[in-house]
Amino acid sequence: MSPTPPAAEDARHLPASDLLPGPCSLPGLDSLLARTHVVSIPLHTEFRGVREREAVLIEGTEAWAEFSPFLEYGAAEAAHWLAAALEFGFDPELHRFESGTVAVNATIPAVSADAVASLAARYRGCGTVKIKVAERGQQLHDDVERVIAVREAFGDVAIRVDANGGWSVDEAERALRAFAAEGIQLQYAEQPVATVPELADLRRRVADLGVRIAADESIRKADDPLAVARTSAADHAVVKVQPLGGVRRAAEVVARSGLTATVSSALETSVGLSMGAQLAARLAEGQQSPFAAGLGTLALFAADVCNDPRLPVNGAIPVAPAVPDASRLRDLAASGARRDWWIERIRECYAMLAS
Repeated sequence: MSPTPPAAEDARHLPASDLLPGPCSLPGLDSLLARTHVVSIPLHTEFRGVREREAVLIEGTEAWAEFSPFLEYGAAEAAHWLAAALEFGFDPELHRFESGTVAVNATIPAVSADAVASLAARYRGCGTVKIKVAERGQQLHDDVERVIAVREAFGDVAIRVDANGGWSVDEAERALRAFAAEGIQLQYAEQPVATVPELADLRRRVADLGVRIAADESIRKADDPLAVARTSAADHAVVKVQPLGGVRRAAEVVARSGLTATVSSALETSVGLSMGAQLAARLAEGQQSPFAAGLGTLALFAADVCNDPRLPVNGAIPVAPAVPDASRLRDLAASGARRDWWIERIRECYAMLAS
């Protein structure tokens, strides 16, 4: 691992404001709302505390796009997600790949070890597995048993763990050393602790293990998404199209950081996953060994809006933009009250972008 990302010195001189969604050519609000469909889709397994995922799908002039910030996010943060949807759906100058595939990882939620095998069956052909750890109410031994169960169920695959910032520095160090003691070499540990200084501290502490430290929330939820590069707090970036304001800006964050990167999902429908796949394909053009994208999460959904859902096949998903089926949009439509809630949210975010 390089102690200092190669572009960190350049990143030190880049204002964070350059990477925030800026003024853009917005479609008219009434036209935008007329193009929206609000859906509610059940999940096979609880994920991030929810059993149904709500999303807004927008029939843009150039492609279908998704707006699906998590319910607890405020308008300022959710506006980035809307900027991403408007770029993908309406910007005629955005390059969109029309063919090809990207490799994806399997995703295992913080389930009990005995539930891993049944989940593994949904991800045949995936050569990389991401495992959720540090779940509230669970203990380190639960995480270790889950990781061991993944190794047994999947065989010789690359393994990542994702703590979503749930550990303290001491807890993260204990966990990473516990995995190493079981002979598990992690590809990387994603957001093991919450803050950039904590990432930097942990990275120093576990340097002897050869474990790459990856930043997710410290990039996508940060006022300065380049702070992790500037302070040498991480070896790797995990980026998502919607939270970073679009394909272009997410690619720009990666380029300016100088870090290797994984494109990940925000638990999206096939439409949102296709937006992520576009970013992954763009980044792969500049990488000799692209990291499998975290875009296999549709396997956690019990239904989807497309007739050709973006489920992993032989460890990959298509790159081309997804097109929902009209009957599925009707069948999965959210209740009137939930649609009203989302429409008001779009209005609020749109006003922020317009200003």
